[in-house]
Amino acid sequence: MRTLTSLLGNSQKLDGGAMFGNAPRAMWSQWLAPDEAHRVALACRCLLVREEDGRRILLEAGIGAFFAPELKARYGVVEDGHVLLDNLAAAGCSHEDIDVVILSHLHFDHVGGLLAAWDGGPARLLFPKAQFVVGRTAWQRACAPHARDRASFIPELIALLENSGRLVLTDGETPACLPADYRFHLSDGHTPGMLLTEIPLEDGPVVYAADLIPGAPWVHVPITMGYDRFPEQLTDEKRQLLEGLLARQGRLFFTHDPQYAMAWVNRDAKGRFHAADHVPRLTALAR
Repeated sequence: MRTLTSLLGNSQKLDGGAMFGNAPRAMWSQWLAPDEAHRVALACRCLLVREEDGRRILLEAGIGAFFAPELKARYGVVEDGHVLLDNLAAAGCSHEDIDVVILSHLHFDHVGGLLAAWDGGPARLLFPKAQFVVGRTAWQRACAPHARDRASFIPELIALLENSGRLVLTDGETPACLPADYRFHLSDGHTPGMLLTEIPLEDGPVVYAADLIPGAPWVHVPITMGYDRFPEQLTDEKRQLLEGLLARQGRLFFTHDPQYAMAWVNRDAKGRFHAADHVPRLTALAR
């Protein structure tokens, strides 16, 4: 039996205008209420999959606690400890038990949890036996970032992953370290080479939507983030994914939604996509 469990990592607060890019404050503030600094609360949610053969697969690692105090404050990281490690323990395993980590892309809020909490010393890679699956194009982007997104990457982590001997690059094919029925959707709108992992279940697939659709408000096709590199391409990619999932009764897993881990895809009478039947938390959703 395949089981899926949602795990929260460290949460953060980011500027609402940046998170909703082309949407006016009068609209986005109804979806996520800003604080006095105009920031909105965001989750960094991961997905733990336990396979029937005993493999433990983690989709992403969240932002973690690797930032030094001044950067922790700048990027709105809320908790001091490494929340993902605590929640892995609550789910009955540790980072040492994970066999594969799938990384949709290498922005720090999706991979920082691979590192131990900041203690003033050099960065230290956790997950000692895991293979790290990354899209080849996303890896190349992280190794040679554009000036616009250079600050989104962790140079120390790139070196640690490369030197681990456990980095697995893919052009979209399913590598041997993963079950053969896993599927990747490739997306370039947020950042080049982002992998969206699709996991089949008996009642329809679940897609880890990463930053293509970071939460329920972004299911509405025109809504994009200020962080997206190619917003018009992203909206086209989003529509294609949503149409496919709607036809197959699929679900979206949200990494940044502060309230919901998962939702079904639906469409209203005007043809607009929206999230439906929201699920706050997955506790061993079974195949």
